[in-house]
Amino acid sequence: MTRIREMDISDYPQVIKLWTGIEAMLLRDADSQQNIAKYLARNPGMSFVAFDDEGIIGAILVGTDGRRGYIQHLAVNTHYRGQGIGAQLISNAINALEKQSIAKTHLFVANDNLDAQGFYEKLGWFPRDEVRMFSYNSSSASNV
Repeated sequence: MTRIREMDISDYPQVIKLWTGIEAMLLRDADSQQNIAKYLARNPGMSFVAFDDEGIIGAILVGTDGRRGYIQHLAVNTHYRGQGIGAQLISNAINALEKQSIAKTHLFVANDNLDAQGFYEKLGWFPRDEVRMFSYNSSSASNV
């Protein structure tokens, strides 16, 4: 039986293993255990894991800037897809954000990840083609 609970930094080894095994997951140095610990501390009660007797089978990283919500790194083990786990994780995230009075949430999907795009569209998400994301890196490391 699949259960969902708040993500804790002690989940990191299983979560990073899940994330690295997912197709089209864009991971960076910023996804280190130290940085994820800071992220979870800054955004308590918003990130979740799905698990069963085998361990963690799904995870979602969620945060807010106080104005908008941001969903990052939703992943469900390929053997467990199609069971509604991803939708449950999204629902938990949206509910947690609503408790913080966050009504609008954004997420990023790789341009070539059509499966993920279809998944989100089925849940009522819509693409924002009128904006383009820009990034700035003040670090000498290119993979942050």
